[in-house]
Amino acid sequence: MRALSPTIAVPKFPVHPIADLTDRFFYRANIRLKLFYAMLALIVVLIVAINGAGHYIFNRDFLGYLNEQAQQRMEDMVPRVEQAYREHGSWEFIRGNPRTWFELMKPAIVEHSGAAVGPTFTPSDLTGATLRFSLLDANRKFVIGYPNVGPDARLRPILLDDAIVGWVAQTPFESVIGAVDLRFQQSQFLAQIIIAVVAIMLAAFMVVRISGVLLQPLTRVARATHRLAGGDYSTRVEIESGDEVGRLAQDFNQLAMALERNEKLRREFMADVSHELRTPLGILNGQLEALEDGLLQPDEHTIRSLKSEVEHLNKLVGDLYDLSLADAGALAYRKADLDLAPLLRDAVQSCEERFRKRGLALSAQLPEAMPLHADGARLQQLFSNLFENSLRYTDAGGRLELRCRLEQQQWKLVFDDSAPGVDGPALARLFERFFRVEASRNRASGGAGLGLAICRRIVEAHQGSIVAEASPLGGLRITVTLPAGFAAPLETPA
Repeated sequence: MRALSPTIAVPKFPVHPIADLTDRFFYRANIRLKLFYAMLALIVVLIVAINGAGHYIFNRDFLGYLNEQAQQRMEDMVPRVEQAYREHGSWEFIRGNPRTWFELMKPAIVEHSGAAVGPTFTPSDLTGATLRFSLLDANRKFVIGYPNVGPDARLRPILLDDAIVGWVAQTPFESVIGAVDLRFQQSQFLAQIIIAVVAIMLAAFMVVRISGVLLQPLTRVARATHRLAGGDYSTRVEIESGDEVGRLAQDFNQLAMALERNEKLRREFMADVSHELRTPLGILNGQLEALEDGLLQPDEHTIRSLKSEVEHLNKLVGDLYDLSLADAGALAYRKADLDLAPLLRDAVQSCEERFRKRGLALSAQLPEAMPLHADGARLQQLFSNLFENSLRYTDAGGRLELRCRLEQQQWKLVFDDSAPGVDGPALARLFERFFRVEASRNRASGGAGLGLAICRRIVEAHQGSIVAEASPLGGLRITVTLPAGFAAPLETPA
């Protein structure tokens, strides 16, 4: 009976509905919907803010202005009322006499040089101030004017010989708003609602248009990304602008080109590796079958042939391993201060016999000392590969010349060999893995096409450069440049 695996109960916490809706909106809605909601929220907030500010300004400033104008008119009217009371001795002359009351509320006429002119400041009665004035006696009993005097009315005493004989009351504008004013406010509110609806519709239209313009390039990039993720490395995005979206499309195209190139190199690499391994393995298999069938004898020649193929396989696998480490940046380098001249002399001496057997001349012009901070073992591997390249591909009777000189604090090593040469288009690809010139430098006498690729990795690891060009001797010139001098000593604290 199969044992059941224990399960851990995860407590479920209640999710707030608003938080859940927010999560769905921000994580599941598309960009166009998010943009629409954002613009809609912005328009609503702006409309509410404008209406609230207008209402606040109307109540505080406009109504305050009307009340201040009424207060000014009341201050101008009080002296005339006091004079009328002094003349009549009571309020009976004005009680029930609205004409006299309105005459007292009119601004005074000032005579100047025998001509009647208006006062220097006459507040307008468009504010309806006269309709909100009331006259009260000394006991604050209503005499005439606006009858509904509330507790919020502003009172101004009427004095006679420093004694209060009455009051002038001003009812605030807010307390006398009637049905007409309410209809005006309602019409204004309705107009604001219509404006808000029109603004929301206009915002929706603009969002649709703007989102179409802004999101269409992003949509193309997104679709191209899906195709690229599916393995279609030939996909490209049309660049229509120079803004951030255009630069994104340009970067996408560069990424697609790099992936396409890497995929092509990977396929070529797999094909080349399988091809290079198939040849020695096929030879080994054929010779072993011949030995098994008795067609070949296990003599010295057969064993030497088998050993040669095994050595070829070992070198191929070793080169692949070194190249993979170099590509990954894991190839070990033990750099130290050394003299490059003895290393080059040793490399030349070790290859002289092989060059002589092939009928090739080898000469080197080296300075007495070549100070350098490098990995000696890796440089020996570099020189060995370069000498091996010339040894394999140079026609018999040719030569290889090596010259070294110091230029601008850099050691320049020039390897010139004789014919055959390399065509111009092939020069730029000589340092690619598995690349071989299929002319006179063919694979019958050549290797797997990994030696020069490893050389480039070694030189670049030493902050140098390596280039290939046509040689004046009719063959190939390879120039290696390495930084000269020893490493700067570390400063020790005093």
